[in-house]
Amino acid sequence: MKQVRNGLLVICVGFLSLISFGQVKALDKLEILYDQGHYKMVLRRAGRLLNQPDYDYSYKPKFYKSLALFQLADEGIWGKLHPKALQEARELFSSVLASPDGVSVFNTHLNHVSQLKRDLVQKALDYKAEGKQDKYDEIQQILFGLFDRIPDLDVPGKIQPPVVDAPEIKETAATSKEREEIVRYAKKYLGVPYKWAGADPDGFDCSGFTTFVMGEFKVTLSRRAEDQYNSSVKVKEKNAQKGDLVFFNNGSGISHVGIVVSAKGEPLTMIHASSSKGVIITNIEESEYWLKRLYAIGTYVKGE
Repeated sequence: MKQVRNGLLVICVGFLSLISFGQVKALDKLEILYDQGHYKMVLRRAGRLLNQPDYDYSYKPKFYKSLALFQLADEGIWGKLHPKALQEARELFSSVLASPDGVSVFNTHLNHVSQLKRDLVQKALDYKAEGKQDKYDEIQQILFGLFDRIPDLDVPGKIQPPVVDAPEIKETAATSKEREEIVRYAKKYLGVPYKWAGADPDGFDCSGFTTFVMGEFKVTLSRRAEDQYNSSVKVKEKNAQKGDLVFFNNGSGISHVGIVVSAKGEPLTMIHASSSKGVIITNIEESEYWLKRLYAIGTYVKGE
């Protein structure tokens, strides 16, 4: 009897090993197909695996499904038949990123994620050239909200900060007071979480935060960061002051905006709606990430 039980144990262990091997093989196949650019096949296979409880332990089906959706969104007939592909991709990607193993997942597959980031930057540039503003804005939101901490590969659009030849704005007691009040009011919302398209204290995105704060001072801003940049009075970086806006470019256009909280001559520091930590204060000059993307300073504070 003991020999029979031992025999059954060996059979069970062998059977489980085969199942495990089969699962790993199926998961590895997703990565191979994605590498080869077979995004529709990745999508179909990942969908099937997500419907099988045996694969619930793995993040790979959800992860590669999101990457495939990002790649396929708005592509030809498939894109027209699946108008919510970008939204689904964003939701899947966000859920993987928010998982306990999210950081290790992206570190393990950093090459694929960085490559996808570059593809999305190119997609944004294409939308901008075609005049598809809504699509361009959506990609910019995705790039900042989900890919802002993903290392860059060579991006298609070379970032060239504009040359600012503007005279220094003459300050008055009134403008100095207004600048202090803008910063003081903005700091009231430290810790408010980041929220897609958020523009109130329940949650802010970057341009929603600047719109909300400046609205308190009877300054009506456009909702988009790029429009805020375009309509602002440009300021030389060395003349940046409290209450000015600071703009960033990710290679496909203005991708982020914050409010300067540092005085003229001090290390450039901003308060902004960060995608990972909500409303925070960041020293730009101590951040390789932000310093690399720093594009321009603009103001809506009217001096003399």
